[in-house]
Amino acid sequence: MSSKNRRDRPYQQMKSLDILFGDSQAEVEVEAAAKIISIEEICLPNEQPRRYFDPQAMLELVESVRQHGILQPLLVRPRSDEKYELVAGERRYRAAIEAQKAEVPVVIRELSDEEAMQLSLIENLCREDLNPVEETEGILQLLALRLSTDVANITSLLYKMKNAAEKEDESRHNVMPNPESQMVEEIFASLGLMTWESFVKNRLPLLNLPEDVLGVLRQGKIAYTKAKVIARLKDEDERKELLETAISENLSLTEIQSRLKTVLPQKKPDERKERVENTIRQVKQARVWEDHKKWNRLEKLLEKIEELLT
Repeated sequence: MSSKNRRDRPYQQMKSLDILFGDSQAEVEVEAAAKIISIEEICLPNEQPRRYFDPQAMLELVESVRQHGILQPLLVRPRSDEKYELVAGERRYRAAIEAQKAEVPVVIRELSDEEAMQLSLIENLCREDLNPVEETEGILQLLALRLSTDVANITSLLYKMKNAAEKEDESRHNVMPNPESQMVEEIFASLGLMTWESFVKNRLPLLNLPEDVLGVLRQGKIAYTKAKVIARLKDEDERKELLETAISENLSLTEIQSRLKTVLPQKKPDERKERVENTIRQVKQARVWEDHKKWNRLEKLLEKIEELLT
């Protein structure tokens, strides 16, 4: 299968290794192509998308491997030193080592660095136990890889797309779409996990959470909606206490918000600010600029306001 076709395959179809090779007979191909090699011949890559492994889930997998062996082959690629680099299947690889398996089944494929990293990222994103932080980081890495840039530039691009989408200027519809933005939209559509708008709104802010909150979120101990609320506590000790309580007592989001109200200082509404905002809203709703007499009167008032502000 050519590298072009591999890159163009829909990501949502790449749910397991038996679909990575591109035809309806994939399972047969994988089974036929699989070979048994020594686990000592396999090396981990320098860059790995996965950072956290749930201890309990790993124990269960180790026991399964001990009893039944590796049921699905690992995907590896040849190295120049006659060894193989692991591309996909890190959990099974680690479980096999823990279960003291001397040999494992593998499928060997010639892959470029870009293709290997892309397949590794995709397999990681298809995991059922993926937590929101890993998912966010994985998507950013995949976007950076596909657009041949770094994660910082991808983050900047996503926020620019968000700002452009929020503008009320109708003329933007007449502008030719940005190729990078188009590719971002296509990648999110093919992943089938969420829209890019939802990703920017709900997932990107997670990476700015305090380290203690980010840590438990990465371990899958708390939902990201609860984590974002708890992160509003600036006092580290208070935040840690609420975080531990939320996890140990499995507090609901409503219960967390209720407890937060007793700790956070309550802001009193600024009536002056509300009056200004309400007036602006009413001007827009009334479309005063369409009434010549009203506009003349409003224009004089606007001039006085502008003079006051400057």
